[in-house]
Amino acid sequence: MHKSILNIVFLFLLISCSSEQKNQGKILFVASNQHTYGKTNINASNHFSEIVLAYDIFVKNGYKVDFTSPEGGAIPIGYISTSDSIQKKYLYDNHFMNLLKHTKSPQEIKASDYKAIYYSGGGSAMFGVAENISIQNIATEIYKNDGVISTICHGTAGIVHLKNEQGLPLYQNKKLSGYPDLFENKSAQYYQAFPFSIEEIIKENRGNFIYSDKQSDDFSVVDGKFITGQDPSATVSVARKVINAIKND
Repeated sequence: MHKSILNIVFLFLLISCSSEQKNQGKILFVASNQHTYGKTNINASNHFSEIVLAYDIFVKNGYKVDFTSPEGGAIPIGYISTSDSIQKKYLYDNHFMNLLKHTKSPQEIKASDYKAIYYSGGGSAMFGVAENISIQNIATEIYKNDGVISTICHGTAGIVHLKNEQGLPLYQNKKLSGYPDLFENKSAQYYQAFPFSIEEIIKENRGNFIYSDKQSDDFSVVDGKFITGQDPSATVSVARKVINAIKND
């Protein structure tokens, strides 16, 4: 009888721990609806690995993920590598791909539901996100609620216009990373279509833009509740640091 009671208690604790692991909270992904570099005919897309590698880590750690984009609905994806087992897994995951086909509009998002916001990159990220007032308001409210603002690569473009209640840059005096001009082809048509340089606008707004002079160097930086990565190689690191920041809150 005593052994049976112990088994029941153990089972209850096991179920409780499992339930807790599956309900860690929510993280909001921000992506772009833009299909071209500005008004050119050059195709642009959201970086698939920067989405799936972070998503995989978040959900495996018990977080629920929602996606939003300026217009809601489908987003273009690219930079896909089916030789990467995680990318291949999610490319053929109907539930996940439906999330990308049916992203929420900013008006559907309640900022207080989220512990972190994550801006994915790719050429598309340069367009439509940074200037979207509704997404700006979501990010600043998450931050005001002691949540995390995270970005990867060109996703850092999405936060350049964020301001605090005094109208000052939200990231003033903060260390941030993103894709630096060092690795851009400034004479190329794609770059000339960019509405701004991520690096230059962050510096103009008194942010401290830092990066590695090597590509694919898994470079990321944490400064308070800002967690930013230089390029796709830092995606996993950024995601893990986001989780650590939430847990240590």
